[in-house]
Amino acid sequence: MSTYEHANLETKWQKFWKDNEIGKTDKADVDNKFYLLVMFPYPSGNKLHLGHWYNYAPADTYGRFKMLNGKNVFFPIGFDSFGLPAENYAVKTGVHPADSTAENVEFIREQLRNIGTIFDFDSEVVTSQPDYYKWTQWIFAELYKKGLAYRKNAPVNWCPSCLTVLANEQVKDGGCDRCDTVVEKKNLTQWFLKITDYAEELLQDLKTIDWPEKTKKMQEHWIGKSVGASLYFEMEGQEEDLEVFTTRADTFMGVTYVVVAPEHPLVEKLTTAEQKHDVEHYVHTAINTNEIDRLNAEKEKTGVFTGSYATHPVNGKKVPIWISDYVLGSYGSGAVMAVPAHDTRDHEFAKKFDLDIIQVIGPKDGSDVNIDEAAYTEKGILLNSGEFDGLPSKKAIGAIVKKCAETDKGEFKTTYRLRDWLVSRQRFWGAPIPIIHCEKCGSVLEDEKNLPVVLPHEDVDFAPRGDGKSPLSTHPTFGKCTCPKCGGEAERELDTMDTFMCSSWYFLRYVTPQLADKGWDNEAVKNWLPVDQYIGGAEHATMHLLYSRFIVKALRDLGHVDLDEPFKKLFHQGMITRDGAKMSKSKGNVVNPEQYIEEFGSDAFRCYMMFMGNFADGGDWDDTGIGGIRRFLDRVYRLVEGNNFDIDVVDNKALTRKLHKTIKKVYDDTDRFNFNTALSGLMELVNEMYIYIKDNKDYNLSSYIESLLIMLSPFAPHVTEEMWTMMGKDDSVFKSIFPEYIADLAKDSEVNVVFQVNGKVRGKEAVDANITKDDLEKLALENSGVTKWTDGKEIVKVIVIPKKLVNIVVKG
Repeated sequence: MSTYEHANLETKWQKFWKDNEIGKTDKADVDNKFYLLVMFPYPSGNKLHLGHWYNYAPADTYGRFKMLNGKNVFFPIGFDSFGLPAENYAVKTGVHPADSTAENVEFIREQLRNIGTIFDFDSEVVTSQPDYYKWTQWIFAELYKKGLAYRKNAPVNWCPSCLTVLANEQVKDGGCDRCDTVVEKKNLTQWFLKITDYAEELLQDLKTIDWPEKTKKMQEHWIGKSVGASLYFEMEGQEEDLEVFTTRADTFMGVTYVVVAPEHPLVEKLTTAEQKHDVEHYVHTAINTNEIDRLNAEKEKTGVFTGSYATHPVNGKKVPIWISDYVLGSYGSGAVMAVPAHDTRDHEFAKKFDLDIIQVIGPKDGSDVNIDEAAYTEKGILLNSGEFDGLPSKKAIGAIVKKCAETDKGEFKTTYRLRDWLVSRQRFWGAPIPIIHCEKCGSVLEDEKNLPVVLPHEDVDFAPRGDGKSPLSTHPTFGKCTCPKCGGEAERELDTMDTFMCSSWYFLRYVTPQLADKGWDNEAVKNWLPVDQYIGGAEHATMHLLYSRFIVKALRDLGHVDLDEPFKKLFHQGMITRDGAKMSKSKGNVVNPEQYIEEFGSDAFRCYMMFMGNFADGGDWDDTGIGGIRRFLDRVYRLVEGNNFDIDVVDNKALTRKLHKTIKKVYDDTDRFNFNTALSGLMELVNEMYIYIKDNKDYNLSSYIESLLIMLSPFAPHVTEEMWTMMGKDDSVFKSIFPEYIADLAKDSEVNVVFQVNGKVRGKEAVDANITKDDLEKLALENSGVTKWTDGKEIVKVIVIPKKLVNIVVKG
């Protein structure tokens, strides 16, 4: 049995695509534009493993499919090449990250071609190249000019292993999302971007984009909108008030103490001399406990009394001010009013420290509740609340806030869990922040004509420091500069930017990547953006995907783009694991695609990855079925090889019906990323063809084979190009049009109908989809499974639901 020789064949067609610019997009043709984007790779290692293939090969299949459907597909690729892995390699080997990254980029670029992709390499970007990060710095400068970038001393997340700060979004379950080390809190002076200014728009515009609901919910939860009120307590000996935020102002008259977070800026002022030792000890322990543990509902409540009191703004009562780690400085005002009768956490705390518990809400039906035993957390009717007694919770909220507002002690307010994006990193391999610190002028922007601020290549010590300073601080000249305002001696900012800053706008650069005088051409962006289909991992929901939305909105408001959202549609591919774990070199479970390509070919490997399961689900790697996929492709090859063009073209009714059903199935499934079921449909069609040629050894199935090859080509592009030429075609198969189906022929010719007796299933049968009601009733009454229950009994009536069921009602 003949098989195709994949090695030379695949090399031949990869060269053909490159020479004939099959993947190059005519960006002037925007009438049928389709911007397909896949999250670009990190060239931290020198090879793409199977997990990368699982991202890029199916995306390429989708892009080729869209080409066949008349779309002018723009499918660019680039390299997200800044970051810790390349820097850690430099620390280990002494090789400059710029050199190792350039070598890796070239290697991966060739691997991407070997996959058989049609990426538009002419639109490539590399984020660590100065001609790219010049514009990353320019974006930072534009944000700074408008007050959207600022520097402050703040408690930050510190990874003691990576020796750098992390944004809140980069802390997962209390650990660093890169190395899993437990994150610590440190007070450092850092750079932030005011993403919080866009919290409401980021939330509302989720309704306008076609994204997975789960991803939208993740962003919605991360933004964390709360509608409530800020209420203000006077504090003994303090000029300022203590602000608390609550969504349950109806419980306000039940406040018996106030709690501030251990990191609250007023802790030191509130702590009396008698309590200083206990407070300092508690605060030190609390701020070094990760937030996951602090918020654990099962954790025993802990706290310490400050020694100070606050005054309730309505009833004038003095309430003690406590510190507890169940309150976070990063949420709300960092202080809460404690109502132990109506909040579970407050109730546990009050019971432990013997604090008052006063019920102020009761059930609407007037029934009693045991407040001593547990908090009553439902809304209801106010009691023990003075002038507010008898009000339902909803009305009481408005009345109480209004009462506090009369003395400037309350206001309605909306808060968000979202915090500003911390973008500075104490590492070498990142885009330098274009800020200069001058003793006379303060912090000023580097002059735009001096951008990019380029990372040094010589005399560099890449090793991270544990003192909160960047490795750039050890360079002999990088930090020395002249102030662009006064011309005096100054120091350059030594922190670099979070790599997510580089990836927050790369999709804009792809459209006009060679521009030297600006980051992108806005007219071209207007023509091609937003991205029509974005494909990438769900793990970026509250990082890259959120940051990109923010940057686009900010650039729009600054007049640099006419765009509200970067990505119109989003699809998350699943993850391929091995032995149940994510593939990584450190775990030693990486699957090398080259061994399979050498044995089975790139097409077989591509198809197998898409056939082994649902693209959205991924799964654990199992190579036992890849040989079967290669045999399928060989069967198609033999089908083409054996076609006799010298006889009349076959026109077979059964094959024609199967073809049109397959066209519809493959189109629908591929368009929905259901690649596995699309391939199954193609296999069934090939089986039908082989059933035909079993009885017709000499055949000409040209019309069927041509449609088959066009449908198969996005999945197995190399071998289908070869077979296309075998069919006598002069041009690439990807210059073809995806076949159309005739709706009547694509319908199922048979349907399964259930037969019931008195509502219980007694039989089923496959019948012609167009069978009449009378014939269907007759068939049901003659079914052996039915007659067993109807013989000798009176049939009262027969209910026929076409194409679904027949229910026979009998007496006795």
